Amino acid sequence: MKKRSFLRTLALSLALLTSVPSFAAAKKEFNVCWTIYAGWMPWGTISSEKIIDKWASKYGIKINVVQLNDYIESINQYTAGQFDGCTMTNMDALTIPAAGGVDTTALVLGSYSEGNDGVVLKGERKKLADLKGMKIYLPELSVSHYLLVRGLEKAGLQERDVTVVNTSDADIVSAFATDDVQAAVAWNPQLSTIKATPKTTEVFSSTAVPGELIDMMVVNTETLKDNPALGKALTGAWYEMMGLMKAQDAKALNAMAAASGTDLAGYQAQLKTTHLFYTPADNLAFTTSSDLAKTMQRVAQFSFDKGLLGDGAQSADFIGMAFPGNVTQGDAGNVKLRFDDSFVKLAADGKL
Repeated sequence: MKKRSFLRTLALSLALLTSVPSFAAAKKEFNVCWTIYAGWMPWGTISSEKIIDKWASKYGIKINVVQLNDYIESINQYTAGQFDGCTMTNMDALTIPAAGGVDTTALVLGSYSEGNDGVVLKGERKKLADLKGMKIYLPELSVSHYLLVRGLEKAGLQERDVTVVNTSDADIVSAFATDDVQAAVAWNPQLSTIKATPKTTEVFSSTAVPGELIDMMVVNTETLKDNPALGKALTGAWYEMMGLMKAQDAKALNAMAAASGTDLAGYQAQLKTTHLFYTPADNLAFTTSSDLAKTMQRVAQFSFDKGLLGDGAQSADFIGMAFPGNVTQGDAGNVKLRFDDSFVKLAADGKL
């Protein structure tokens, strides 16, 4: 995933200025985008294998699934109204479209990182506490930054005990290969490459904070309200692909591996550290758990502390979030991020 956050606020502002969103009203054709990451590779194969075409046709619509190369740019384009839906993490959904005033619905919570993100040290340093006093290279204000802060908490340290060096995800592997860089935070596939470097130790990973780094397909809330067929088709196509993956369908898995620049073994290794929800029932259990709201409260606090909720934010509760069961967190008068389980329920009940 390209979670580069350098000048993200400026990029978002420019995106909003150069395109006026026009989400409302019923329509027949939609565009959603995705970027390379283990948990999002299914969207590419859903498109290439025409699964999305089948489900869209069922509801009398057309959905174009578009791969973009830059993660933050994909979110900016979604926020500016150039796409109806986009893959992004829970934190980025809060800090970019929601913080930018675009009411956004998390339609499919496809997976969460269960080892796909990690903190790696070189040489003789082999413990989390060894981070103290070090320069840590990572994409600043990204989920890597969030993971570092969580790791520091576990070690009884604070962010002021280290120095964060902003490094884009595209450059993190080459940076770690230099003698100057002794510590880095990355996600797969870059993390796998970094961990293969001799004399390195992973001292903290997302396995220690399960369910906190969530990989989602979000859609514009107004678009979804006016066009529920979009939600039904995307959800149906996703769970058809999950069925194939659960059954270890070789064609589908090989296609995803090739698209992500690795072989089948390499991609399956990434899937081992990706907690995919293979069934709607699994997804429902996660989405309706009270733990989700607690996670998002923690994410909101981190985001506020980093100034990611906008200039007008006076607290971590500035942006309201809605959860299943009529649960609201934050400002109920400013709800901009919604976790909707209604379409997954339809899938679980076999009603799509």
